[in-house]
This record gives sequence, structure tokens and C-alpha cells, in this order.
Amino acid sequence: MSVNFDSLISTTSSEENFLQIFANAFSGQNKQFLEAHRTILRACYRNPQLAPTTKKAKTPEELATVWLEKYENGYKNRISQRISQLPHTVADPIISIIINARLTGLKIEHLEQIKFAHRLSMSAENILGLLLEEFLAEKLAQYGWFCCWGESMRHVDFCNVDVSLLQVKNRSNSENSSSSRVRINQPIEKWYRVDAVNGNYQWFYWRDKYRDDNFSEEKFIAFIQQVLQRNPCALAVEVENYWKSISEQSQQTQS
Repeated sequence: MSVNFDSLISTTSSEENFLQIFANAFSGQNKQFLEAHRTILRACYRNPQLAPTTKKAKTPEELATVWLEKYENGYKNRISQRISQLPHTVADPIISIIINARLTGLKIEHLEQIKFAHRLSMSAENILGLLLEEFLAEKLAQYGWFCCWGESMRHVDFCNVDVSLLQVKNRSNSENSSSSRVRINQPIEKWYRVDAVNGNYQWFYWRDKYRDDNFSEEKFIAFIQQVLQRNPCALAVEVENYWKSISEQSQQTQS
């Protein structure tokens, strides 16, 4: 008989007993049961419909081990630490043909530059949400918010010690309808960085809430620059990308 979060929650007599199962499993692996773990798991217990989907486990202790691995892998592979993968797809040549049909004066080298600029921009967009998540994880920890690394809770990015739940989006229009439907009848708050209609940043929400000036676009930009300086491979750049060679030539000229 397999054990999952639904079955474990439904058969556990209390929240504290539920948490103790995880605490014991962590102790058996000589790992600390952190406040972050306790906070997220408490939220799972109180919102079982948002508890994570995990591979089948035979015992509650095994389920706890699987959950911990899920959380730790997410944390260890956060964007400041990971090497992002290069695109696995090839560019569709028809895109260049469409552009050239409209901008007929462009030469082949111009179209190649556009192609590689687009691919580079897409790589940057792919990590933007991860950068925002880690920035907030650093800034919000002191206010009792913990990141649900590794999708250790479904549809939720951050949990608070008071069991408040939060979804984070980069832009107000950056979620699909299925994602937004998740919050219907669910105690999940949503925050986004940019209002897509007027371009206004929404950092004031956190500044006003905690009277903390560390929540700003300037601070976020500084964080991004620091991450990419320390871990350039966080942004995947193809070796043959035209703009990579331009950057390297510029650096050589400046040195």
C-alpha cells in the first residue's frame, strides 16, 4: 500500500503528529528540521489540496524523505548556483523569411543577428522568474516568508509562518487561465513585479508592508548583476551566438 500526502494527512491525528513524522525522518538522516520545512509542511497539512505530488512511497518516513529531496534539489539548483541548459531547439528559418519579406533591405548577416538576439533574449526571459524568486527569498526571509523550493507545495511560491500563501509573477499578464483558476476558493495571494498595462513596478507593496527600502527595482537589478557576475552560466549563451563574440571583442578592447 502506497502513501501520499492525501492519505498521510487524512490518517494523521493532528498537525503536530504530522510534522513529527517529518522531523523524525529528517533526524534519521542527520538533517535539521528547519523552520522553513515546518512552515511549508504546516501549510500543506492545512491545505491538502495544495500538497505536492510525489512519487509513491511505502511508508510515511519514505514520503518524508522524498519530500525533503524535492525541497533540497530545488534549493541547491536555484538560479545563483545552477548551470542553465542551452536551447535544445533549432531556429525556424521561416522567421527570417517573414522579417525579410517586410524589411526587404536587410541582409543575411542582419537576419542572423536578429535570430541570435532573439534566442539570447529568450534565454534571459527563461531565468527572470527564477531570479525574482531568489531575490524575494533573500529579502522576505526575515519577515517569516519561506520559498517553496522544488515545488514542495503546489501552486504556491512562498509560505509565511502565519501560514499565508503567496504566488509570485513577473508581470500582471504572465500567467495563463489555468494558473489563475488555482486561486479560486484558495487562500493564495498574488503579487507581480510589473503592471503590464502601465509598466509600473509593484515593489511599493513590500516597502509599505514592512517599511523596508530593500524592495525596489534598483535593488533587484543589483542582485541580478551580482548573480551573473558570480555565476555567468546561470544564463545559457550558445557558443556560436553572434552577440557573444561582440561582447568578447568589446571586453578585449577595454582591457
